[in-house]
Amino acid sequence: MNRPEFYPVRSLIYVDLAHEDYRIKLENWLYRYHVPDSISQFGPYVSKYAFYQALPTPPGGERFGTVRMQMTEHYWLANPNDIRNFVHHKALTEYFPKDVLVWQNNIPDEGNSHIIDKSEEVNFEGDDARSTKGNEELGTVPFVFAFVPVWWEEDFKGEGRTVEDGPNYRWQFMVRYPESVSLEEGDKWLKEEFLPAYTEQDEVLRCLSSKIIKEVNNCEFDRIVEMWFPCQSAWVAATENASKNVDKPSWAETNDFPYLKKSYGISGIFLSDIARSDNMTGYNGYITMR
Repeated sequence: MNRPEFYPVRSLIYVDLAHEDYRIKLENWLYRYHVPDSISQFGPYVSKYAFYQALPTPPGGERFGTVRMQMTEHYWLANPNDIRNFVHHKALTEYFPKDVLVWQNNIPDEGNSHIIDKSEEVNFEGDDARSTKGNEELGTVPFVFAFVPVWWEEDFKGEGRTVEDGPNYRWQFMVRYPESVSLEEGDKWLKEEFLPAYTEQDEVLRCLSSKIIKEVNNCEFDRIVEMWFPCQSAWVAATENASKNVDKPSWAETNDFPYLKKSYGISGIFLSDIARSDNMTGYNGYITMR
């Protein structure tokens, strides 16, 4: 019998919030339905499944495509796309109503998502929902779902930092270079212009990065970066300084720093050190048999 290969990999999902009124609705769906649905499906081959709550967007953070709900993290033991290549039938389909994509700001809000009418509810297959591209003209954002190495590939600053050095205000973001720009050209600007403008400042405590593993799910983003600061004010100060020292690339998508389209060229989130919910160890509710 063919079996999926052992393929340890980490995945990250950025969850935005279209309107503050939807926060409790999205939270209700995530914890009441999505957590048990997900564990029922991938429990045997995922070692960690956690939710990290988004911290408030700092002043000026909107232009970096900052999401406002949470980051979802998985550690996979097998490539989920490889699993789909084998005889693979789900006994139960995920409960993923269309309104969830409205709440997450992935599709336009038509004004009727405050209450789900069960008689008119449309359910998405989960994998289809996670492929939503967003629409820049309509103000919606793509469903950002990226696979990255388990360990960071590049360390730019702060090696040796421990938990005894204090808590960290984490800025995690992904960049997508324009179609006309090669990964090498984009990375050259990021590593020689953008990142040094931050890491040369005392406000930045740590900086790490990895290439996104595109072949797993065809993620359109190219690279992930994580920078740590002592607090929100330090990020604001560092960003103001960096904006004065980063040269605008010839392929810039915008006239203003960071020169990438928000949500489409750059998307990120502000986090603390710990997960709000470690679902694999913390949830002991209604998990159906596969």
